[in-house]
Amino acid sequence: MPHNDEPPVTLRIFGKQSRFLREQREMTRRELADLIPYSESLIAMVERGERPPKPGYVDAVDAALGANGVLRVLIPDVAEKHHPAWAEEYVNLQAEALALHVYSTHFLHGLLQTEDYARAVFRSVRPSMDDEEIERSVQARLATQSLLTRKPACRMTFVLEEPVLLRKMGGRAVWEGQLKQLLKLSELHNLQLQIMPLSRETHAGLDGPMALLETPDYHTVGYVEGQQGSYFLTEQHDISEMSHRYGTIRAQALDAEASRAFIQRLLAGESSA
Repeated sequence: MPHNDEPPVTLRIFGKQSRFLREQREMTRRELADLIPYSESLIAMVERGERPPKPGYVDAVDAALGANGVLRVLIPDVAEKHHPAWAEEYVNLQAEALALHVYSTHFLHGLLQTEDYARAVFRSVRPSMDDEEIERSVQARLATQSLLTRKPACRMTFVLEEPVLLRKMGGRAVWEGQLKQLLKLSELHNLQLQIMPLSRETHAGLDGPMALLETPDYHTVGYVEGQQGSYFLTEQHDISEMSHRYGTIRAQALDAEASRAFIQRLLAGESSA
């Protein structure tokens, strides 16, 4: 499994081509930004291959640089997909997983999110996404949730840090709806939900969030997300360490029944202690 910390080749090629055309005209990014309805920072990210350009961006840059369609012809190859390019492989693996084990530290995993919560998450992304892009991303995220009720069932466990539940993403109404959804999901026979309380004095999850997936051929793959991308871990030594760490995290967290009671107390307005 390759590491996905490099931008996709098609985006890098497009970025280099558009930068070459701009520099051939002795134009700075700021000068280009003055000619098109896109920011200098976005231009920089596209030129580095870090952000897929929208068709409108490609049209505007092609016209501003007098490229005569040289960039426009690449739109089918670089157009933005439903998921970030670096996440496509994970989404595909997740859809086929026999088992999925997730440790979340900042926000809920996509499989657990309500539509309103997912929309609030995407609205928090920086650089900002426009409304159309947000809605496409929300619907793509909701589509992955077919895994929850897939047959044969995927065995799933989730450990959530307490602050994940305390953070009122999207406001109180969205937050309450999300907590009710968690209670509903916790009743699924193939899903176990646990909360890691802030009161823990020892903690095996200090290295951050992670996921372990069991593939249809019974291999386990580790997945870690970062600020600018993600990567897979497949070496037996790495998987052994991650599995041990995740097992310890689950042992340190509240059990399923106590976790349900914790969520119910939050909904009732009681202290999270």
